[in-house]
Amino acid sequence: MVAGGRGARFGSAEPKQFLLLHGRPVLLHAMERFFAYDSAIGITLALPEGQLERWRALARQHGVTIPHAVVAGGETRFHSVQRALKTLAGSGGDALVAVHDGVRPLVSGATIAACFEAAERTGAAVPVTPLTDSLRRLSPTGESVAVNREDFCAVQTPQVFRLSVLREAYGQAFCGDFTDDASVVERAGYRVALVAGNPENIKITKPADLLLARELEAKN
Repeated sequence: MVAGGRGARFGSAEPKQFLLLHGRPVLLHAMERFFAYDSAIGITLALPEGQLERWRALARQHGVTIPHAVVAGGETRFHSVQRALKTLAGSGGDALVAVHDGVRPLVSGATIAACFEAAERTGAAVPVTPLTDSLRRLSPTGESVAVNREDFCAVQTPQVFRLSVLREAYGQAFCGDFTDDASVVERAGYRVALVAGNPENIKITKPADLLLARELEAKN
Protein backbone atom coordinates (compact mmCIF):
# COMPACT_ATOMS: atom_id res chain seq x y z
CA MET A 1 0.00 0.00 0.00
CA VAL A 2 1.75 3.13 -1.27
CA ALA A 3 1.10 6.36 0.62
CA GLY A 4 3.69 8.95 -0.33
CA GLY A 5 1.65 12.15 -0.13
CA ARG A 6 3.08 15.10 1.80
CA GLY A 7 0.01 17.36 1.84
CA ALA A 8 1.48 20.07 -0.42
CA ARG A 9 -1.12 19.91 -3.22
CA PHE A 10 -3.86 19.30 -0.67
CA GLY A 11 -2.89 22.48 1.18
CA SER A 12 -2.64 20.70 4.51
CA ALA A 13 0.17 20.37 7.02
CA GLU A 14 -1.01 16.79 7.60
CA PRO A 15 -0.33 14.33 4.76
CA LYS A 16 -3.60 13.45 3.04
CA GLN A 17 -3.29 9.74 3.92
CA PHE A 18 -3.44 10.73 7.61
CA LEU A 19 -6.41 13.09 7.35
CA LEU A 20 -9.52 11.91 9.12
CA LEU A 21 -12.44 10.31 7.33
CA HIS A 22 -15.26 9.84 9.83
CA GLY A 23 -12.80 9.91 12.70
CA ARG A 24 -10.15 7.54 11.33
CA PRO A 25 -7.17 8.16 9.02
CA VAL A 26 -7.81 7.72 5.30
CA LEU A 27 -4.99 5.15 5.18
CA LEU A 28 -6.61 3.10 7.92
CA HIS A 29 -9.86 2.94 5.94
CA ALA A 30 -7.93 1.48 2.99
CA MET A 31 -6.26 -1.08 5.25
CA GLU A 32 -9.62 -2.08 6.73
CA ARG A 33 -11.07 -2.77 3.26
CA PHE A 34 -8.33 -5.31 2.51
CA PHE A 35 -8.45 -6.83 5.99
CA ALA A 36 -12.22 -7.30 5.61
CA TYR A 37 -11.62 -9.03 2.28
CA ASP A 38 -9.14 -11.49 3.86
CA SER A 39 -7.98 -11.20 7.47
CA ALA A 40 -4.92 -13.34 6.64
CA ILE A 41 -3.70 -10.91 4.00
CA GLY A 42 -0.25 -9.39 4.54
CA ILE A 43 -0.16 -5.59 4.40
CA THR A 44 2.97 -3.49 3.87
CA LEU A 45 2.79 0.29 4.00
CA ALA A 46 5.34 2.32 2.03
CA LEU A 47 5.53 5.78 3.65
CA PRO A 48 7.98 8.66 3.32
CA GLU A 49 10.76 8.19 5.85
CA GLY A 50 9.79 11.34 7.70
CA GLN A 51 6.25 10.03 8.26
CA LEU A 52 7.05 6.67 9.87
CA GLU A 53 6.87 7.91 13.45
CA ARG A 54 3.76 9.95 12.72
CA TRP A 55 2.02 6.82 11.43
CA ARG A 56 3.10 4.79 14.46
CA ALA A 57 1.67 7.47 16.73
CA LEU A 58 -1.61 7.50 14.79
CA ALA A 59 -1.77 3.70 14.90
CA ARG A 60 -1.46 3.80 18.68
CA GLN A 61 -3.98 6.63 18.98
CA HIS A 62 -6.59 4.81 16.90
CA GLY A 63 -5.91 1.37 18.34
CA VAL A 64 -4.89 -0.19 15.03
CA THR A 65 -4.73 -3.96 15.44
CA ILE A 66 -4.46 -4.95 11.77
CA PRO A 67 -1.07 -6.65 11.35
CA HIS A 68 1.15 -4.74 8.93
CA ALA A 69 4.73 -3.92 8.07
CA VAL A 70 6.04 -0.43 7.39
CA VAL A 71 8.89 0.51 5.05
CA ALA A 72 10.42 3.84 4.11
CA GLY A 73 9.43 4.71 0.56
CA GLY A 74 11.75 5.93 -2.15
CA GLU A 75 12.07 9.00 -4.33
CA THR A 76 9.16 7.97 -6.58
CA ARG A 77 6.27 5.53 -6.46
CA PHE A 78 8.39 3.13 -8.54
CA HIS A 79 11.14 3.12 -5.92
CA SER A 80 8.64 2.81 -3.06
CA VAL A 81 7.13 -0.32 -4.61
CA GLN A 82 10.63 -1.71 -5.16
CA ARG A 83 11.38 -1.32 -1.46
CA ALA A 84 8.06 -2.82 -0.39
CA LEU A 85 8.67 -5.86 -2.59
CA LYS A 86 11.79 -6.64 -0.56
CA THR A 87 9.57 -7.41 2.43
CA LEU A 88 8.16 -10.35 0.43
CA ALA A 89 11.53 -12.07 0.07
CA GLY A 90 10.25 -15.37 1.45
CA SER A 91 7.11 -15.52 -0.72
CA GLY A 92 6.83 -17.78 -3.75
CA GLY A 93 6.63 -16.41 -7.24
CA ASP A 94 3.04 -17.62 -7.69
CA ALA A 95 1.81 -15.51 -4.76
CA LEU A 96 -0.50 -12.65 -5.70
CA VAL A 97 0.43 -9.10 -4.74
CA ALA A 98 -1.88 -6.09 -4.81
CA VAL A 99 -0.44 -2.58 -5.06
CA HIS A 100 -2.97 -0.08 -3.76
CA ASP A 101 -3.02 3.69 -3.30
CA GLY A 102 -3.25 4.43 0.40
CA VAL A 103 -5.49 7.40 -0.43
CA ARG A 104 -8.18 5.25 -2.05
CA PRO A 105 -10.16 4.44 1.11
CA LEU A 106 -13.41 3.33 -0.53
CA VAL A 107 -12.33 0.40 -2.69
CA SER A 108 -15.02 -2.26 -2.51
CA GLY A 109 -14.55 -5.88 -1.53
CA ALA A 110 -16.02 -6.83 -4.91
CA THR A 111 -13.33 -4.84 -6.73
CA ILE A 112 -10.56 -6.37 -4.63
CA ALA A 113 -11.92 -9.87 -5.25
CA ALA A 114 -12.31 -9.31 -9.00
CA CYS A 115 -8.72 -8.10 -9.30
CA PHE A 116 -7.30 -11.06 -7.39
CA GLU A 117 -9.41 -13.53 -9.37
CA ALA A 118 -8.36 -12.04 -12.72
CA ALA A 119 -4.69 -11.93 -11.71
CA GLU A 120 -4.89 -15.57 -10.67
CA ARG A 121 -5.95 -16.40 -14.24
CA THR A 122 -3.82 -13.96 -16.21
CA GLY A 123 -0.92 -12.87 -14.01
CA ALA A 124 -1.82 -9.15 -14.06
CA ALA A 125 -5.10 -7.25 -13.57
CA VAL A 126 -6.24 -3.70 -12.88
CA PRO A 127 -9.66 -2.16 -12.16
CA VAL A 128 -11.05 0.46 -14.52
CA THR A 129 -14.15 2.61 -14.85
CA PRO A 130 -15.70 4.22 -17.96
CA LEU A 131 -15.18 7.91 -18.67
CA THR A 132 -18.16 10.26 -18.73
CA ASP A 133 -16.52 13.55 -19.75
CA SER A 134 -15.69 14.40 -23.34
CA LEU A 135 -11.98 14.20 -24.16
CA ARG A 136 -9.62 16.19 -26.36
CA ARG A 137 -6.07 15.26 -27.33
CA LEU A 138 -3.56 18.11 -27.08
CA SER A 139 -0.70 18.46 -29.55
CA PRO A 140 2.77 19.83 -28.66
CA THR A 141 1.78 23.06 -30.44
CA GLY A 142 -1.29 23.57 -28.26
CA GLU A 143 -3.88 22.49 -30.82
CA SER A 144 -6.53 19.99 -29.80
CA VAL A 145 -8.78 17.41 -31.39
CA ALA A 146 -11.80 15.56 -30.02
CA VAL A 147 -11.33 11.84 -29.38
CA ASN A 148 -13.81 9.07 -28.71
CA ARG A 149 -14.06 8.53 -24.97
CA GLU A 150 -15.16 4.93 -25.61
CA ASP A 151 -11.53 4.26 -26.58
CA PHE A 152 -10.35 5.16 -23.07
CA CYS A 153 -11.02 4.25 -19.45
CA ALA A 154 -9.93 5.50 -16.03
CA VAL A 155 -7.54 3.24 -14.10
CA GLN A 156 -7.82 2.59 -10.37
CA THR A 157 -6.07 0.41 -7.81
CA PRO A 158 -5.55 -2.24 -6.47
CA GLN A 159 -3.40 -3.45 -9.33
CA VAL A 160 -2.78 -7.14 -8.75
CA PHE A 161 0.03 -9.30 -10.13
CA ARG A 162 1.79 -12.59 -9.66
CA LEU A 163 4.81 -11.87 -7.52
CA SER A 164 7.18 -13.32 -10.13
CA VAL A 165 5.78 -10.89 -12.73
CA LEU A 166 6.05 -7.91 -10.40
CA ARG A 167 9.59 -8.77 -9.35
CA GLU A 168 10.72 -9.04 -12.96
CA ALA A 169 9.01 -5.77 -13.88
CA TYR A 170 10.54 -3.87 -10.98
CA GLY A 171 13.95 -5.23 -11.85
CA GLN A 172 13.95 -2.79 -14.76
CA ALA A 173 15.61 0.59 -14.62
CA PHE A 174 13.32 3.45 -13.69
CA CYS A 175 11.68 5.29 -16.58
CA GLY A 176 9.86 8.61 -16.37
CA ASP A 177 7.10 7.20 -18.59
CA PHE A 178 5.92 4.86 -15.81
CA THR A 179 2.54 6.09 -14.61
CA ASP A 180 1.48 3.14 -12.45
CA ASP A 181 2.38 -0.49 -11.76
CA ALA A 182 0.58 -1.74 -14.86
CA SER A 183 2.76 0.46 -17.06
CA VAL A 184 5.87 -1.01 -15.42
CA VAL A 185 4.60 -4.55 -15.97
CA GLU A 186 3.67 -3.83 -19.60
CA ARG A 187 7.15 -2.45 -20.27
CA ALA A 188 8.47 -5.83 -19.10
CA GLY A 189 6.43 -7.50 -21.85
CA TYR A 190 3.32 -8.66 -20.01
CA ARG A 191 -0.32 -8.00 -20.87
CA VAL A 192 -2.67 -6.61 -18.25
CA ALA A 193 -6.29 -7.72 -17.87
CA LEU A 194 -8.99 -5.15 -17.10
CA VAL A 195 -11.79 -5.67 -14.59
CA ALA A 196 -14.65 -3.40 -13.53
CA GLY A 197 -13.78 -1.10 -10.65
CA ASN A 198 -16.23 0.63 -8.32
CA PRO A 199 -17.05 4.32 -8.94
CA GLU A 200 -16.67 5.15 -5.23
CA ASN A 201 -13.01 4.07 -5.35
CA ILE A 202 -11.84 7.68 -5.68
CA LYS A 203 -8.32 8.94 -5.01
CA ILE A 204 -8.06 11.64 -2.37
CA THR A 205 -5.92 14.37 -3.96
CA LYS A 206 -7.71 17.62 -3.06
CA PRO A 207 -10.10 18.87 -0.35
CA ALA A 208 -13.20 18.29 -2.50
CA ASP A 209 -12.28 14.61 -2.79
CA LEU A 210 -12.26 14.22 0.98
CA LEU A 211 -15.67 15.87 1.23
CA LEU A 212 -17.00 13.51 -1.44
CA ALA A 213 -15.47 10.51 0.33
CA ARG A 214 -17.22 11.50 3.55
CA GLU A 215 -20.56 11.60 1.73
CA LEU A 216 -19.93 8.27 0.00
CA GLU A 217 -18.76 6.56 3.18
CA ALA A 218 -21.80 7.83 5.07
CA LYS A 219 -24.07 6.12 2.53
CA ASN A 220 -22.41 2.71 2.99
